[in-house]
Amino acid sequence: MDIWNGNLPEPEVRTVEDMRGLLAYPRCEVSGPLYYMYRNLALSEEDRVLLVHAKIRYDITMITAGSVCGEFIKTKGHYHPENEMGVPYPEVYEVLSGRGHFLLQSVDLNTIILHPASAGDKVLIPPGFGHVTINPGNGPLVMANIVSDTFSSDYAFFEAYRGAAYYETDDGLFQKNPLYKRVADLRIHEAVDHPEIGIVRETPLYHLIGDPVIGEVMNHPERFTEIWEQCLRD
Repeated sequence: MDIWNGNLPEPEVRTVEDMRGLLAYPRCEVSGPLYYMYRNLALSEEDRVLLVHAKIRYDITMITAGSVCGEFIKTKGHYHPENEMGVPYPEVYEVLSGRGHFLLQSVDLNTIILHPASAGDKVLIPPGFGHVTINPGNGPLVMANIVSDTFSSDYAFFEAYRGAAYYETDDGLFQKNPLYKRVADLRIHEAVDHPEIGIVRETPLYHLIGDPVIGEVMNHPERFTEIWEQCLRD
């Protein structure tokens, strides 16, 4: 992968069979890999020490282009558990190449946000928001993320409801998931910088691993309420 200068481990691969229960059309007769996850990356042992000390990890995911029986290829989707203060862990993504649609939904489903993003854009996932990433482009979507390494993601809600509140079809439309009793209107938010915590378009996400602030944000979101309020403003 040209955007990563170090060695990559064997990826975790999600296939159509892994995703079948989350597709708009689960009976679709298609097979094969959909996306690849390279977890817990570091370019050097010094960087590894910084990541461990901050209790965060840096991952890269590559989502293939195309659709599965009319639905753009997407990730499985998950929520994050709460930290010791009772606040769910956040996450931050960066598009390294391609185009992405980051679909966020609050636990109560009163807020559903779509973040379109292209190379260099950063997307913050606020506490309490489940999220799915969709590749609406003609080529692979490669993205990085930084997140706390102290928890495991919770996929149960998305599995029970066959995906997120909306499916994005390959004609560019958003189709409501019929298993949801109610679905809030989709809000479109453009990617914005958050310079107070070092998240700006000009700075690659990887460069933040030596900044102690990013570890605080990912592990102690209760200390950054103004940031999360800003994320939810129209």
